[in-house]
Amino acid sequence: MAVTAKLVKELREKTGAGMMDCKKALDATDGNIEAAFDWLREKGIAKAAKKADRIAAEGLSAFAIKGNTAALVEVNSETDFVAKNEEFKELVNLIANVAADNKCADVEAALKLDVDGKDLETVIAEKTGKIGEKLSLRRIAVMEKTDEEAFGAYSHMGGSVSALVKISIDDAEKARDIAMHVAASAPQFISEEDIPADIRERELTVLKTQAEEENAKAAKPKPAQIMEKIIMGRLKKNFKEICLNDQEFIKDPDQTVEKYLGKGKVLEMARFKVGEGIEKKEDDFAAEVAAQAGL
Repeated sequence: MAVTAKLVKELREKTGAGMMDCKKALDATDGNIEAAFDWLREKGIAKAAKKADRIAAEGLSAFAIKGNTAALVEVNSETDFVAKNEEFKELVNLIANVAADNKCADVEAALKLDVDGKDLETVIAEKTGKIGEKLSLRRIAVMEKTDEEAFGAYSHMGGSVSALVKISIDDAEKARDIAMHVAASAPQFISEEDIPADIRERELTVLKTQAEEENAKAAKPKPAQIMEKIIMGRLKKNFKEICLNDQEFIKDPDQTVEKYLGKGKVLEMARFKVGEGIEKKEDDFAAEVAAQAGL
């Protein structure tokens, strides 16, 4: 039976294996889907499909710096136990290095990259089969710099949180300090100028409503021009808390990050907290035991 693209796609969706592995399996079994599935299972590749509906919200983040290119990645697993597995750690570091080597910040494109004759998607699927948990590449950030600039990178708690920054001056120590600050303080923007207009408007509306309600209840309401200053003051304070440049520098709270950098500027930043934004499944252990016991 001829092996068509449709057959390869069908097997890939059924097993979660890479395109090339699916084609090999179909070639080896004369296009028989079920036999090809068994062929992949025998190779330890099709195990990934059985775990496809599980939630992978644990894992690790890691960075790799290759000359003037740096990459930050997050790879998820189902449990924090696997996140401590040396094989899993090696996989995460491999992915970070592959992303940096290929300057690839797109997950879909990264999964197609060649790693010793196999695409990265297949490498991850095979490791899923071996380790026994669903593993997935969630996100990548890639930065490129000039010789006059510097990268800073920092991982906290073995990779539960990692940050990568690029600064405008060639000062590796300051760059690392800024990355440490980003990892710890989780700024949303580099500067106030980076805050989108819709976020500004929403925050202003909330503060204005709060201030007007407070003023209406006051024994002696303030005039409109005073209220305007109060609202803008609160807005500025809130923005300082979420903007990197205005935050108190973690190693010296007496100065801001911007002041610590002096003539330098933060050009780019990325921060990955493992599992952030993923809805984790809460298992009811008692109910699971009862179900297995037929209670």
